[in-house]
Amino acid sequence: MSFKEDKDPINKSLLPSGLRDQLPPHAAHEASIVEGLINTCEVSGYDRVKPPLIEYEDTLFSGPGEAMVDSTFRLMDPVSQKMLGLRSDLTTQVARIASSRLGHTHHPLRLCYTGEVLRVMPDDLNPERELVQVGAELIGEDNSLADIEVIYLAYDALSNAGVQSITIDITTPALIPKLVEEIGIATEIGPKLRAALDKKDTSAIQEFAGGNASLFTGLIEAAGSWDGSVKKLKALSLPKLVNPILDRLEVVAAFIAKEDDNLQVTIDPVESRGFEYYSGLGFSFFSQGVRGELGRGGRYILNDGKSTGSCGFTLYMETVLRALPEPVSRNRLLVPHSIKRDVLRLLRKDGWITVSLLQQVDSLEKEAKRLNCSHIFSNNKPRLIV
Repeated sequence: MSFKEDKDPINKSLLPSGLRDQLPPHAAHEASIVEGLINTCEVSGYDRVKPPLIEYEDTLFSGPGEAMVDSTFRLMDPVSQKMLGLRSDLTTQVARIASSRLGHTHHPLRLCYTGEVLRVMPDDLNPERELVQVGAELIGEDNSLADIEVIYLAYDALSNAGVQSITIDITTPALIPKLVEEIGIATEIGPKLRAALDKKDTSAIQEFAGGNASLFTGLIEAAGSWDGSVKKLKALSLPKLVNPILDRLEVVAAFIAKEDDNLQVTIDPVESRGFEYYSGLGFSFFSQGVRGELGRGGRYILNDGKSTGSCGFTLYMETVLRALPEPVSRNRLLVPHSIKRDVLRLLRKDGWITVSLLQQVDSLEKEAKRLNCSHIFSNNKPRLIV
């Protein structure tokens, strides 16, 4: 590359793969939707927290954060000479806050949050590496009512934002590990079987599960609508050790499906990708015709020395915004520079976006069109530009 090409102003605007600039009006639209989602959490009793962008990697990767090691950017802190991690997930940070800074408070603890995260690599469905997350955590209660509250909170937040045709897929991340341990599958075979189940690869399942292959393929075949799935799971010869997982699954799925006819509930008992640190039920939200997950969540163990049960969710704004209509521009009013500030304040109070001229112009109408204004302030009142 020549020196001249290096100085090309176009090249200076290029960004690393998976990163992008958010331009008008989309940046304002995203911020408005984020605040609406957070408001749904706050009026439901969830207090907002704001973790730092960077932490010591020892704390960032403790407890549930261990699952995020491979997706996290690292750098050396020039002050402490210790390694830092640039967060790739906010849930693990909120878990740290709950177990340390807020460990002395009364439980259950309800927290909500929003912020950017950065991933080393994008996932299969989303090319973005810088993501905006909105989420909530219910910490210190482990029962079906807590699971239901968190699932409904995520559903209400999405519905209030305008997302339609929502589907929730409930998973049981703890089921397969307990089943593998109970039936005595060798430790070195377990991860291979887990990978085969994620891919729904029946031939590989037969190879790794041997005489138990029919049990695992039965779990795959049990996926589907919640009521049919529960019946198929009950018909399988599963060890009693996993009964509490299936009982919780049935209670939660039945309650959610019967409370809201507009919410479609499905079950996938073998799905575990993305649920590595979950210890109970997991769930994902989808919208018909929209690529990727709107969000996901589930139950996990807080790393606080007390094995505190927690449940939460994270919504992914990149997908949520794809499920919503394009932003509609608000009316913009072009006002002459001579207009007094008290008049401007009244116009803004009435909902106008005011754009003040900084010099005399020949035509207010032409300048309004150039500056993307829909109205001009003429004869002491707004007038629509035709």
